[in-house]
Amino acid sequence: MPLVSLQNVLVSFGTPPLLEEVSLSIERGERVCLIGRNGEGKSTLMKVISGELAPDDGGVRVADGVRIARLQQEVPAGASGSVFDLVADGLETLGGLVKQYHEACARLAEAGSEAALARLSAIQQEMEAAGGWQLEQRVEEVISRLGLDPDARFDALSGGMKRRVLLARALASEPDLLLLDEPTNHLDIDSIAWLETFLLGWRGSLLFVTHDRAFLRRLATRILELDRGRLTDWPGDYDNYLRRREERENAEALEQARFAKKLAQEEVWIRQGIQARRTRNEGRVRRLQAMREEARRRRRKPGTARLELNSAERSGKLVCEAENLSYAWEGKPVVRDFSVTILRGDRVGIIGPNGCGKSTLLNLLLGRLAPDSGTVRLGSRVEVAYFDQMRARLDEEATVVENVGGGRDTVTVNGRSRHVMSYLQDFLFPPARARQPVKSLSGGERNRLLLAKLFTRPANLLVLDEPTNDLDVETLELLEELLLDFDGTLLLVSHDRAFLDNVVTSTLVFEGEGRVNGYAGGYSDWLAQRPPPLAEAGPPAGKREKRSVAPRR
Repeated sequence: MPLVSLQNVLVSFGTPPLLEEVSLSIERGERVCLIGRNGEGKSTLMKVISGELAPDDGGVRVADGVRIARLQQEVPAGASGSVFDLVADGLETLGGLVKQYHEACARLAEAGSEAALARLSAIQQEMEAAGGWQLEQRVEEVISRLGLDPDARFDALSGGMKRRVLLARALASEPDLLLLDEPTNHLDIDSIAWLETFLLGWRGSLLFVTHDRAFLRRLATRILELDRGRLTDWPGDYDNYLRRREERENAEALEQARFAKKLAQEEVWIRQGIQARRTRNEGRVRRLQAMREEARRRRRKPGTARLELNSAERSGKLVCEAENLSYAWEGKPVVRDFSVTILRGDRVGIIGPNGCGKSTLLNLLLGRLAPDSGTVRLGSRVEVAYFDQMRARLDEEATVVENVGGGRDTVTVNGRSRHVMSYLQDFLFPPARARQPVKSLSGGERNRLLLAKLFTRPANLLVLDEPTNDLDVETLELLEELLLDFDGTLLLVSHDRAFLDNVVTSTLVFEGEGRVNGYAGGYSDWLAQRPPPLAEAGPPAGKREKRSVAPRR
């Protein structure tokens, strides 16, 4: 019996409906990936399944006793307490007892009084009787594996860290059906790898949305595609889905062309002269009317994003050179004795755990941050375009068109003047959406807007700090093609393993204690070349040999 089943579900916030005649069932033990463009309604469908949103029509059935937990994209307002408390809340009835145990341990460590010891002893007995030790260990493990401080205050965390806490709560709850909406956002590569392993051993069912193709390929046993309000079920893995979808799209294009040709022929016939109309077949007239209705009902596939970079004059051969660079923050080394040479045309990926200093390294190399020691030299004619992961370059109150046009009606891209509305449509912003304020945009739309704004700047050095978060897979693949065709230099910070493999030709990797080492190739090449963890050691004192991170041209 399915854990959850939907029958002919309709959800509409206007015309056309967001979800139309959606039917699906999820069986025990399945790992299902939900795929679709930004704005197709993936998060809405998850809310319907979890019971947070009632459909306008159709039925939703959840089997008796089935527990559902959902990781949402947005952070709920008003959530407070410690990280441990928020995660333990996912345990429902026993969560309160686990929280009491954690608090009693903290009080004993602070006060060391007889009363605190007696309180802890009483709670330990309750934990023993209720079988709470395994749950407490589960909470501790998930918090530790996701790099969280259990005693940190939730309301003091960044948006990315808050989402990580919510992910920990969903995982710790061990529901029968786990709904994860972009779970890899704000996770570093090690955390993503741990999450994959955790979910592969998951005993319940999983429905997830992700743009991370490596994550998708490793986990999904079935694909659901949401396209123009309709849901298509694709048994099998992601690669099987890609093959079969291409076949379907080719067949759909041929059928649409035949339909359009037939409709055009019938329209010509109905407009023929008086004599033809006197003898026309009434059945044929009715069929034409039916074809007109069918044409109105058909929802055309949205256009594909058309990304174009505004290239500047070529830089000199040398783009950036760093000599014995060191930088520390609050006494902790971020970069230590680092030397590198980056040449025109290099495509460099920067890899490391969250908080290790990847964005700091970018600012050091660009001369935006002064090192504690060492030197940085930029080459001649270097023009930089910087994609900031903090999205600080967007005016929240201004509209999409105002953010890109800056009050002007046109933008110039590669010497061509374009109307800003037409340019924004290349990034999938129709005129109505382009007039909306930035604060109303989804995460994926914000990233597309930042790319649209960035690409109006002439550049021969493109710096992208986490550009892939929230982009749908189709836009992500178009961005890859654009970067591969870019004849300038690229510095890329990303936790997307497939994106790194497909785009970069070398990597700079943070390997602890301020050590940043260079490797040829992409992410998979680094995995093959890196030393085993036990063999890692600090570098010898003194200067390191300067290295170029990419093959010489």
